[in-house]
Amino acid sequence: MEANTRSTGRLPAAFLTPGSSSFMDFLSDHQPEILPGNRQLPPVQGVIEAPHGTTIVATTFPGGVVLAGDRRATMGNVIAQRDIEKVFPADEYSAVGIAGTAGLAVEMVKLFQLELEHFEKVEGAQLSLEGKANRLSTMIRSNLGMAMQGLAVVPIFAGFDVDRGKGRIFSYDVTGGRSEEHGFAATGSGSIFARGAMKKLYSEDLTAEQATTLVVQALYDAADDDSATGGPDVARRIYPLVTVITEDGFRRLTDEESSEIARSILERRLEQPDGPRAALL
Repeated sequence: MEANTRSTGRLPAAFLTPGSSSFMDFLSDHQPEILPGNRQLPPVQGVIEAPHGTTIVATTFPGGVVLAGDRRATMGNVIAQRDIEKVFPADEYSAVGIAGTAGLAVEMVKLFQLELEHFEKVEGAQLSLEGKANRLSTMIRSNLGMAMQGLAVVPIFAGFDVDRGKGRIFSYDVTGGRSEEHGFAATGSGSIFARGAMKKLYSEDLTAEQATTLVVQALYDAADDDSATGGPDVARRIYPLVTVITEDGFRRLTDEESSEIARSILERRLEQPDGPRAALL
């Protein structure tokens, strides 16, 4: 099915055959072996060691949603990478934060981006935010075989719902089951600590600036208790990835903006180690 046009100057018949607006359905019909869930793994003893990424957090605020992630990937008790990217734009109004097996997660995100782009080109309109969440659920479910062998992918999907005019957050389990989270959400090994921090700091009237500070504080708290979560690394200039999605679309904070938030939190923690709510004000 490869689009080699050098000999005939024409695309293969698969590209010219009318079909579903789903890119995954297209691959399933014409080249199913390249879908991640259809790959056959060699027999292994025990759990497969591969880099894993954590932790992802998200929170809503009036007018949008913030999605952020730390930068550490671990493999067992070893730090596999210190500056991995775990938060990606899905399209103009949504983003995915990945936790779990890093390689498969990144591949799944790229396939999800293609899925949404393919739908928009075929249908001439974007999927609803609910529809995007459902498509991602289907992709996670197709990876269940690998998840049972220890190669799980558990993302958080967040975006601005243009129909409802607000930010929304969806979380998933390894079987593809999804649920909408209200207010805030976290996934990954440090999620229990991050969620505890957000529970105390969250309120429905946060500004966008306060929401970005909240998620960085939550990641800081997670890194304080979870060895697989990386906190702000001032010496290496590695800071959390923070994205804001509003009616204006997806925006990723610059390194300068992220570092300013992280430094302000570190300074306050030196003065008041317990991290009071005043840090948001």
